[in-house]
Amino acid sequence: MAKKVVATLKTATGKDWAKVIRAVKSEKTGAYTFKEEMVPVDKVQEYIATGVK
Repeated sequence: MAKKVVATLKTATGKDWAKVIRAVKSEKTGAYTFKEEMVPVDKVQEYIATGVK
């Protein structure tokens, strides 16, 4: 399944997106989980600065 996502990102429209992976700490257990999202390249810094949604 990952190959399909990579192939999609290599198209002309896919180059405008970036995968952002964030470590999020659970208040309940204290363990870290990772949240992955696809964000437009020009909005990456803004997305990181906003914190967890």
